[in-house]
Amino acid sequence: MPNIIKSFLVGYDPINKSNTFASGDYITGQITLELSQECKIQSLFVKLKGKAEVLWREYDGKTVITYHSKDKYFTIKQFVIQESQGNTVIPPGCHVYPFTFQIPAQELPSSFRGSCGKIVYRLEANLSRSMRKDSKAKAEFTLIHKENLDRELMTPQQNMTDKKMNLFTSGSVAMDVSIPKTAFLQGEDIKVVASVQNKSSRDIKLKYCLYRKYSYFASKKRKLETKDILKEEGEAIPQSAGQTVTKIITVPSTETASVLNCNIIKVEYRLRVHLDVKYASNPEIKFPIVILPALEGSDKQQSSDYSASEFEASSNSDFPEGASFLQNPAAPGVDGLPPSYETYDMYPSLNSSDRKS
Repeated sequence: MPNIIKSFLVGYDPINKSNTFASGDYITGQITLELSQECKIQSLFVKLKGKAEVLWREYDGKTVITYHSKDKYFTIKQFVIQESQGNTVIPPGCHVYPFTFQIPAQELPSSFRGSCGKIVYRLEANLSRSMRKDSKAKAEFTLIHKENLDRELMTPQQNMTDKKMNLFTSGSVAMDVSIPKTAFLQGEDIKVVASVQNKSSRDIKLKYCLYRKYSYFASKKRKLETKDILKEEGEAIPQSAGQTVTKIITVPSTETASVLNCNIIKVEYRLRVHLDVKYASNPEIKFPIVILPALEGSDKQQSSDYSASEFEASSNSDFPEGASFLQNPAAPGVDGLPPSYETYDMYPSLNSSDRKS
């Protein structure tokens, strides 16, 4: 039997150059149906969906433990052809059915894909015919969360540490480090000012590392992944000397934005500044960093906008077996606070000197 449906697609119209959306935006698109001959259709509809999902496996001897959790943010459905209308006869040719949705104006985390989890927003079209398998089409779109820049995120951060040397190095070292705020846009510079007192018997170096932490939560269990994003170092500071050093660390423009408002996924960043002292443990300071998605327009406009592993399908998942959370979307969520750190008894607060483990 010839295939009556030559193509069945769903797509949307970008609203800006970066091809991103935010909660409350309208998304306009179309279903495109191409038929080789006349076709009887029972129903045709399109859905707007948003959800977060995590899944990973751990092994205890021969026992495999699966951790899985899903948060559904919204599902909105629009009918083009209602099933109650009976079979609707569509002539051969190409047919385009436009639609418009408003993304719910609620607290929604930014789109994300990692090895063990994802936050996805997409359009799904479905065409039903009698005695035939439904035809389906999907298109993902990118949603960004516009963080409200409260005073805490815009307040300068400052910390200090000192250490007495022993064994192969004598004397002491101390440093006082500050950065202008917590929240930075993708591609923005972080100005790091460090005042160092080297009263030891050796030269020392300032080293910098921006690293990220992906955390996935399911069944009161946390899976943590860390990765160094960039590393830099300064000039040597001679023994018995003091210096104030300014270093510019640029947030990579392609780095994933922070995700702090999802119950089951967190994307966090830290800036670690430490003194490299030979034959001694290195004193260090860590600052929490929030990376915001860069918006279109000037820096002034952006500030204004902000202020106002391999996945195998489970029975509850709509991903085909072997699909990965890391696959690229086809096209460029639950309300409530994320779980408290104390819930998992292993997740320190932003202000504590957390260990990268």
